[in-house]
Amino acid sequence: MTRQTWLLTLLAILLQSCGSFASAPPIVAPPLMATLTPSLTPPPTETPIPTITPTPLPNVDHVLIVTFDGLRPDAIAKANMVNVMALMQSGAYTLNAQTIMPSLTLPAHASMLTGTCPAKHIARWNEYVPQNGFALGVDIFDLAHAAGMRTAMVVGKEKLRQVTEPGSTDYFEFVDKTDKVKDTSSVLRLALNQVSAGFNLMLVHFPEGDLEGHANGWMSREQLEVYAREDKGFGQLLQALKDNGMYESALIIVTSDHGGHETTHGTDLPEDMTIPWVISGPRIAPGELSTQVQIMDTAATIAFALGLPLPPEWDGTPVYEAFGMPVDEFRKSGCGY
Repeated sequence: MTRQTWLLTLLAILLQSCGSFASAPPIVAPPLMATLTPSLTPPPTETPIPTITPTPLPNVDHVLIVTFDGLRPDAIAKANMVNVMALMQSGAYTLNAQTIMPSLTLPAHASMLTGTCPAKHIARWNEYVPQNGFALGVDIFDLAHAAGMRTAMVVGKEKLRQVTEPGSTDYFEFVDKTDKVKDTSSVLRLALNQVSAGFNLMLVHFPEGDLEGHANGWMSREQLEVYAREDKGFGQLLQALKDNGMYESALIIVTSDHGGHETTHGTDLPEDMTIPWVISGPRIAPGELSTQVQIMDTAATIAFALGLPLPPEWDGTPVYEAFGMPVDEFRKSGCGY
């Protein structure tokens, strides 16, 4: 065989071999699922998250703060303050709330409404001293008035004018028996007029329990009789709210500025520092509060209820428990006394 013939023969063999590989059917792997053993348990199905439709909370259109000057918690039952006790039954309350030092009327009301300790609002004096100006900081009347709400204060001592600037109150009036001026009206009558006029935020301050305490002693028969009389006036206020169609949308807070012992107050004794705190109205879950309430919490609670912003410098915290919410374990703890 010649060399040329041998090469042609070898080429023919190679071409025949390549054709065999090209025509061979491809190897196809069986489907993956066909090789698996079927599961006896069907695959889990995702549980759809239910759609939560929030229940609108009742509106709070009016907030009434009533302070009985010098009222110790134990005086409520002993004076048979039936209207306050009825509010305790329908609302949330504590008989162990704490005021500030000094436990005096003007500083305590300043803390109540500015939401801060005396170190911030600086109103530590307890007489009407116009040259001292007003308590420092943004108070609840500032916030409400800036939001377009009608604000009013009816008080039994002129010095309470210095809690907030005149520009923050649409109405302010006082009836002060300590100024020796014969007043032609009373706190109750002025307050009833403001209910008729309409308000969004009002403070009503009944002063005479404190005056009687200084005259005849705390928890004396004379003082308890005064508290019973002031409670009747409070009952008239509640009725006026109902008569004017405001009661169902009104949040009512009853509290005090301080307590007292013997014929005085202003110390850090429990008798001076412990005050009642009662809240009733829309959104409120009735019952005794486990939260330790501070007097500064009043402003914060009102701001929360009215949907107003809480200034970051406030020392008070909303009493969320009163609204049926979990107790705030991280709430601020007072002024450090």
